[in-house]
Amino acid sequence: AAKLGRRVAIVERLACVGGVCINTGTIPSKTLREAVLYLSGFQQRGLYGHSYRVKQTITVQDLMFRCHHVIQKENDVYRSQFGRNGVDVLEGQASFVDPHTIKIEGEGPATLIRTERFVIATGTVPAVSPDVPIDGAAIIDADGIFNLANIPGTMIVVGAGVIGMEYACIFSTLGAMVTVVDGRKRLLEFVDGEIIEALMYHMRENRVTFRSGESVERVERDPGGGVTAHLKSRKTLHADVLLYAVGRYGNTAGLNLAAAGLEADDRGRLKVDGNFRTAVPHIFAAGDVVGFPSLASVSMEQGRVASANSFGIPTVTVPALFPYGLYTIPE
Repeated sequence: AAKLGRRVAIVERLACVGGVCINTGTIPSKTLREAVLYLSGFQQRGLYGHSYRVKQTITVQDLMFRCHHVIQKENDVYRSQFGRNGVDVLEGQASFVDPHTIKIEGEGPATLIRTERFVIATGTVPAVSPDVPIDGAAIIDADGIFNLANIPGTMIVVGAGVIGMEYACIFSTLGAMVTVVDGRKRLLEFVDGEIIEALMYHMRENRVTFRSGESVERVERDPGGGVTAHLKSRKTLHADVLLYAVGRYGNTAGLNLAAAGLEADDRGRLKVDGNFRTAVPHIFAAGDVVGFPSLASVSMEQGRVASANSFGIPTVTVPALFPYGLYTIPE
């Protein structure tokens, strides 16, 4: 929008910019994957044997050092680009007052901003369940990966979506015995079946166990440490850590959408047309908040198209060919 010569402001409730992509999801998980591949010597095992490692004892600190360095660098790049393009960054929580006005609440007094058009790109938050009490230690969601005290020896991953499969690969490469639980018989249904069969073959070789067609009934902490997952089939699974990765909800709860004439679906997502326009003509939405496929590579293109369309400027794009990438091991 700024490149088109328009006046633009970004409202961000966190002190860091870049959202899930830069701070907790895409960039950190890919950086973590690269650090794991290097430190574990995974790529060289065919030559030196399965026990080969660049670093014999890999700690969470080893992994976090690299991740924090990359996250900070990317944050700096974003802020530099905003400055160069004259984009104002307003810190605080935004909520609609009426279809053309938002209220921004931060550390100081609340501010009202009025504008002709909006692009909602608030992303998603991890799904929660009353049966899976996230504690940030033994029972975590995707955002809690980077707060682990140490690398677990055993792990249960509930949910075989993109996030679940990527982290299952990462931790199994670090040496953890990983069990993936998913209610579906066919995993990652939007990917070609033959590719997924090949991926599962390689993951099984790397000590990942799949329990497809199984659902978790409840999860509880063990008195002596670790966690137990009770399945609906009456089976129980034990591990040091359980990662709950059963989908994500649109991050729209605090936006007061009703004041703008909008309504999210039961998963907090906004419905848009082919131009990424919502039910309110001057409000557009892009990225994970509009749903599938919820990948950073696609969200970037959606945002470009939504911004241009909001000003009535035609764009050339092919939604059917938006780029997908799953960074499992192998990718």
